[in-house]
Amino acid sequence: MTEYLAVDGGTIAYEVTGSGPLIVLAHGMGDSRAAYRAVIPELVVAGYRVAAVDLRGCGESSADWPEWSRTAIAGDLLAVVRHLGGPAVIVGHSVSGGAATIAAAREPSLVTAVVELAPFTRAQSVRLADLRVRRFRRGMIRLLGAGLFGSARLWRSYLDVACPGVKPAHWAERLARIDALLREPGRMDALRGMGRSTPADAGARLADVRCPVLVVMGTLDPDWADPRAEGAAVVGALPPGLGRLELIEGAGHYPHDQFPDRVASLVLAFLRPEAARA
Repeated sequence: MTEYLAVDGGTIAYEVTGSGPLIVLAHGMGDSRAAYRAVIPELVVAGYRVAAVDLRGCGESSADWPEWSRTAIAGDLLAVVRHLGGPAVIVGHSVSGGAATIAAAREPSLVTAVVELAPFTRAQSVRLADLRVRRFRRGMIRLLGAGLFGSARLWRSYLDVACPGVKPAHWAERLARIDALLREPGRMDALRGMGRSTPADAGARLADVRCPVLVVMGTLDPDWADPRAEGAAVVGALPPGLGRLELIEGAGHYPHDQFPDRVASLVLAFLRPEAARA
């Protein structure tokens, strides 16, 4: 059942399942909380209360917002954690990976651990050698086109590249849902606004994080020429000993959609030491 939380600037939609320690799931741009529907049952069975959130401008959250930065998204996520009686583990995908970093740095008493799935948490630069990597080149062209022209067709084309190999069983349904959402007033503006935002605000807070962080990258993620190197750079910018990198072979930019069992397993294994310390 969808619930709504009024925050400064709009309304955030979310859905809570299960009982136990709180995990907050945040999706990437142009998506909705449906991105986690295959992961949630495994987390609930493991004894967690799971809150799947629609980011500002996405899903069933209100569409019109004054800004789309990771700092703003972090504020929304912290508001949800407070409302639901945290502390919480925050799982963030792509743009939300950076937001989770900021949330953990801002409110260490509210965030016990962070999981970053294919995160945009650092300022990005493109080298000439990167353009020689075909999947990176294809993904970048489609991403830039979708943002520049506000094209749902190019966004779907990007998603096809971002989910390489065998698609999830519900992929056609997921694409139809994304298409329908992007046709709603303001939803494409949200995608474009997040796409134009810089991860620099998140990268500046990596050294301030005080909780454990798991970074999960797909080896075929088209958003980076070298996903392993990007994940290692995020871990390396954290205080020593806090970060851990895991790679999922054959996954693209949506590991939680392509390999939900593997992602759930990594998250649960990562959280076991936290539960033991608690």
